[in-house]
This record gives sequence, C-alpha cells and structure tokens, in this order.
Amino acid sequence: MTDSNTDFQTFPPVPQVVTVAGTAVELTPIRLGELPRILAAVRPIAADLSAEPDWLALLARHGEAVLDLLALATRRERAWIEGLALDEAVTLAAAVFEVNADFFVRQVAPSIAQVGERLAPILSAGTMPSPGSSPAVTAPPR
Repeated sequence: MTDSNTDFQTFPPVPQVVTVAGTAVELTPIRLGELPRILAAVRPIAADLSAEPDWLALLARHGEAVLDLLALATRRERAWIEGLALDEAVTLAAAVFEVNADFFVRQVAPSIAQVGERLAPILSAGTMPSPGSSPAVTAPPR
C-alpha cells in the first residue's frame, strides 16, 4: 500500500503563470541543473535581497545580474527580458521571487549571513589578508 502523501509529492510543481508583455510565462521552482548558473547570477545581488526586494533599486545597482537571473529563472532568452517595459520586468521579478521564495529566503539569505559572520572579525580588524599571499621574503645578508 502506498502513502498518498508520497504519491502527491512525486508530481511536478504546478507552474505559476504570469502574463507579461502579452505572453503567459510559466514559472516553476529552480531545478538542480540550473542551480550553478542561478547562484552565479544571485551572488552579486544576494546581500541586497530581502523578504520584499526593492526591484527598482536592485536593477539600478545590479542590472546585469538581475537581467541574468530573470532570464535563467524564467527560462527565457535574455533579449526577451531586456525588451520588457520596466513595470513588466518588476512584475516578472516579483513573480520569480515568489515562486522561488524558499530558495532565496532559506538558502541564499542564510549563506550570506554565514559569510558575514566569518568576515566580521577580519573586517573589524581593518585588514584583510589576500588569498594566496605569503609572508615577505627577504634576501639573506651577504
């Protein structure tokens, strides 16, 4: 006998449909194979993400990363994303964030907090060692 909850969990997620620029865009959560490129796109904007992001501010500060993220998360060509009116882009970004809120809030935000905690002692000391640097080598006296 199978558990009905287990059977239910095997179904793919039902897409959320948002109409942007006269086009119905089906949004589903990020898939595992998309994760490396999504994380690369999110990295520059992660510190500025919150439960309710200011998409205009994010576009102003991190336009390229936001455009990349929208193209990847919607599985659309970047040229299509770039052709959207500003209000349509904000609507689409909000829908992408809503569909993937679990990923952004439970995965991205905590990892940013952990990095901040690790860097806090270094940053408060005022110096940051460069990776791969070694102590200065002085020539032996002659």
